[in-house]
Amino acid sequence: MRKALLLLALPAAACASAQGVSSPPDLTPIITTAAPSNARLYADCLRQATEARTYARASDPTTELLVFTCSGIPARTFYEALGPRTAAAGSEFTSGVLTVRPTEPPRRDLFGVDWCSWDGAVDWRCAVSLRTGTFLTDAP
Repeated sequence: MRKALLLLALPAAACASAQGVSSPPDLTPIITTAAPSNARLYADCLRQATEARTYARASDPTTELLVFTCSGIPARTFYEALGPRTAAAGSEFTSGVLTVRPTEPPRRDLFGVDWCSWDGAVDWRCAVSLRTGTFLTDAP
C-alpha cells in the first residue's frame, strides 16, 4: 500500500516542481553549541579590526566577502596558534621574509581563506573573511 501511494505521489511532486512551486524555507534558528577555545582568536581579531576599521571588500564573480584584518598582539597570538596545524598539514608558506599560515590549505589562492602572516621581525597580520552575499553591495 505504501509503495502504491508513493508511486501516485511522484507524478504530482514532479508536476509541482516543474511549475516552480516549492516549499517555504525552514526558518528555525540553527542549533549552536559553545564555541571552542580557538573561537577567541577569531573574536579578538574581528574586534580589533572592527575598532580600527581595517576591513574591506573582496569579490569574485560569485562571492562577496568582507575581509577583516588585524595586527599586533591578536594577530601574533592567532599566528602562533596556527603553527602546529599548518606544520602538520604542510600548508605554511614562505615568500622572502614573509611566512603565511592559512587556517585551511588554499585551493588556488587566499581568496576566502582565513590566514595569518609574519614578516620575520615585528609585523603580524591576520585576515578573516566573512561571506556576506550580495547585500554587501546593495545601495542604501
